[in-house]
Amino acid sequence: MCRSIQTLRPPYVEQVGDAEIRAAALQYVRKISGFRKPAAHNQEAFDQAVAAVAAATADLVARIEVRGRPAAAS
Repeated sequence: MCRSIQTLRPPYVEQVGDAEIRAAALQYVRKISGFRKPAAHNQEAFDQAVAAVAAATADLVARIEVRGRPAAAS
């Protein structure tokens, strides 16, 4: 997978913001689509994919529990 996507859970990161989540989602969508910047006719689909991946990532980060640590606060 793409090595530039940052791990977004403790102990790697204590607090994760929207900017970090969106950056990871953008990197993921870029990797799987093969486009760094989509053509104009694909921009809406690209943006919607980034938003969907960011939402799923935020949900996961909020709910995941690392042994010995409580789930992250929303």
